[in-house]
Amino acid sequence: MLPDVTTLRSFGVEEELLLVTEDGSPFAKAQDVLETAEAGDGPLENEFMEEQIETATPPSFSLTELAEALHAGRRGAQDAAERQGARVAALATSPVPFTGTTVGKLRYLRAREQFGLTAREQLTSGCHVHVSVTDDAEGVEVLDRIGPWLAPLLAISVNSPFWQGQDSGYHSFRSQVWARWPTAGPTRAFRTPDAYHAAVKALVATGTILDENMVYFDARLSSKYPTVEIRVGDVCLDSSTAALLAALARGLVETAAREADAGAPLPDTPPEILRTAHWRAGRSGLDGDLLDPRSGRPVGAHDVVGVLVDHVRDALVDAGDLDAVTEMLGRLWSTGSGAARQRAWAVEAGGELGAVALRAADAFLA
Repeated sequence: MLPDVTTLRSFGVEEELLLVTEDGSPFAKAQDVLETAEAGDGPLENEFMEEQIETATPPSFSLTELAEALHAGRRGAQDAAERQGARVAALATSPVPFTGTTVGKLRYLRAREQFGLTAREQLTSGCHVHVSVTDDAEGVEVLDRIGPWLAPLLAISVNSPFWQGQDSGYHSFRSQVWARWPTAGPTRAFRTPDAYHAAVKALVATGTILDENMVYFDARLSSKYPTVEIRVGDVCLDSSTAALLAALARGLVETAAREADAGAPLPDTPPEILRTAHWRAGRSGLDGDLLDPRSGRPVGAHDVVGVLVDHVRDALVDAGDLDAVTEMLGRLWSTGSGAARQRAWAVEAGGELGAVALRAADAFLA
């Protein structure tokens, strides 16, 4: 029996994507791509660098609908890029060395001046999942409960092993580069919307960041939509993994809301353990130990992902997503993460990292 979609939370995905040349180098063509984009290309936007564009799916209720929207968004991005002689790759960092080109908007130029190398090197691409919430009160309840479960989402998405032409030793070096921003990372429990918004205002009042949109928590209340925005993931090499990430994210939000309704206690994982869990997820992805979200102790990645699925199982079943999530996870375990696949391609290409970027462009619509 199919679920009643009217009872489900809507969800959507924003994907930051890398423009590349025919030799796999980053290509600073975003403004040209956007200026010549056509209505059928879907919503496309700037990111911080001229070498990036961003797609966004409309809110969806079914996982099938979201998966189709992700593929359509990628198709539109590729069509728009091809008019400018560019290709698109879902890579969270460029394998090829780069000098980033900041988009010529006042806000971005101010950030480049204020944050120096952190901004100049911010050619990184993430996958952001928005999940609807009833109001800020429910949103804060969710934020306070999902923190321990976000590191496994990062591990599933890892797709950035190379940095400036070198193997970084990490499966997600994007997460390392992103952590340079002063507001990035896990947060404490806020408990009330007033406390959450006070924290955001206090950060802006420090004068360190430009505005509240630079509050880069791993998960936050969206300033534009009635959603919780989960921001931990690398952009995923293929749209199937992005759909998997979104399904698990929606499952986490729904599970957290149900726990809040039942009066379950908040998790008491300290922020320093959450930060360490994220570091380990970015370091080894699915190929080593992760921290168990319940105990904070090292456990094999396969087992931790299994614990995550068990945690959100009821929500996945009620959404009709469990079979699809199981299938997508099986495919991920079989093919390996985006980072593992990039490393395998590098070996096949004799270390030629431009070839890795081109393989990723070839796989963009797979």
